[in-house]
Amino acid sequence: MKEKRSIYKIISIYALVFLFAFPILLLFIWAFSGRWSWPNLLPQTLSLSGWRYFFNPANGALESLATSVIIGIAVTFITLLISIPAGKAMGLYEFPGKEIIKILILAPIIIPPLAVTMGIHINFMRLGLADKFIGVILVHLIPTLPYSIRIMTHTFEGISGKFEDQARVLGAGPMQRFWHITLPLISPGLFSAGILVFIISFSQYLLTFLIGGGRIITFTMVLFPLVNSGDRMLSSVYSLVFIAAALIFTLLMERVLVNTEQRKDHFYI
Repeated sequence: MKEKRSIYKIISIYALVFLFAFPILLLFIWAFSGRWSWPNLLPQTLSLSGWRYFFNPANGALESLATSVIIGIAVTFITLLISIPAGKAMGLYEFPGKEIIKILILAPIIIPPLAVTMGIHINFMRLGLADKFIGVILVHLIPTLPYSIRIMTHTFEGISGKFEDQARVLGAGPMQRFWHITLPLISPGLFSAGILVFIISFSQYLLTFLIGGGRIITFTMVLFPLVNSGDRMLSSVYSLVFIAAALIFTLLMERVLVNTEQRKDHFYI
């Protein structure tokens, strides 16, 4: 029986690896294929024209990538800054209407985004935020905050507030308690929320298009038309860069997590 379970587990792992790796492998092949027609299993010719097109400054690909990364990092920072106190309040404290607030937090992802964005666009035009960088950053908070607050709420529910109470009794100030106690304890939740928020912001097309008014060009605004155009080489090149950007941000967040985990271990010692 145990051998059957082990075989099943091994098969499941290899199946999952294949499902994740095979699409990326196809993207990699298409990114370097010059001609690949049916029924050939491999490309007849190889070419770097797609990569030359991407790195050509005249096409604006690198500029749009930089814009998306800057917006994604800004949205991640602001979202986490809001989610930490909100998650702490929802996770550690009891107050009237708490369950209703939990439901209302999820409202932006329950209501159709187009309906929400059209109403916000009108208000952004009145406030002078439409077609501006700051307006795009603010509108990206709508789909990211519900997920981030939810993750941080569950994170705070899994830890105890007694550590902060003990530090307060010993004379630690608010910033000392947060930096040396709370932050190391919630670092796994921050990692998960930060990655999710960055990917959601980095992937936004409709919100960016409506609020940015076509003036704020992000990477997805360049990628989606290429996918619809049927140009598989350029679509693959841009898709690989998209995946690489998300992976690099994940590694950076993981590095930050390692540092905070080290502080947590030192705290327990």
